[in-house]
Amino acid sequence: MCADTSHAGTLHADEADIDASLVRRLLAAQFPQWADLPVVRVDNGTSNAMYRLGDGMVVRLPRREAAAADVDREHRWLPRIAPSLPFAVPVPLGKGRPAADYPWAWSVYRWLEGETLTVGGAGRTGLFARDVAEFVRALRRIDPTDGPPSYRSEHLAARDTATRAAIDELHGIVDARAATAVWEAALRAPEWRDPAVWIHADLQPGNVLTAQGRLSAVIDFGCMGLGDPAVDLIPAWYLLGGAARDVFHTTVEADDAAWARGRGWALSIALMEVSYYRHTDPVMHGIGRRVIREVLAHPDGGAPN
Repeated sequence: MCADTSHAGTLHADEADIDASLVRRLLAAQFPQWADLPVVRVDNGTSNAMYRLGDGMVVRLPRREAAAADVDREHRWLPRIAPSLPFAVPVPLGKGRPAADYPWAWSVYRWLEGETLTVGGAGRTGLFARDVAEFVRALRRIDPTDGPPSYRSEHLAARDTATRAAIDELHGIVDARAATAVWEAALRAPEWRDPAVWIHADLQPGNVLTAQGRLSAVIDFGCMGLGDPAVDLIPAWYLLGGAARDVFHTTVEADDAAWARGRGWALSIALMEVSYYRHTDPVMHGIGRRVIREVLAHPDGGAPN
């Protein structure tokens, strides 16, 4: 998973031992110009541990090897796509090397001001929904030449076995019959046949920053790349609800097939989050449960009539 929400404790069996003293050692060895700045732990995501560095920077270290490849991806592509986006995104300031006590590359980014979203979307406005849609549309328009495949670049059908397994595992926690019906409806939707476009692929609460109720920044681009634009419809269920979801649907200009696939993506991702994190991470477990409720409460996708 790629969401940067607040998480404590060990989430993965293979994650590294990371703390503020490690961050200070890495900075002293590799970025001595920043070594005397305060280092303070901030919200940690499922993929990365983060420490604020002074007032204007943040150190981000992959928690496990599976996330380490994201470092090269972000350092290469964020500077190239950022100028085309209407909202702030992370700006890489330094790329750290593996060390004796930490095995992977790591990053220093400019600090982005804003508040992360809490679970639930009932109070979010149409203005916020329009902001998210404009971000998604701007990302789609970026030249895809030589772009890498997204972490979620596969067709929905490739997720069928894993999604059904998660539904079976969570029987009694989620309505298996309703979840299966929504999933099968998504599989019946026509596939995306046009060239792949740029997608963020993980527009979840922890990866979106707000200021005064408006979108201010989008963070954690470890899943970014080329794929089906329907993947970036998941904020309809992860971030929004009610009339705001309708505004997003209209502004993002999704056709019925894309909306159905987006609903399928939201359901599949949420099911796997609930399954994977049910015993280790109440934050991600709670997000997944809420998304599943939203999806199943609106089997037509919650789109306007």
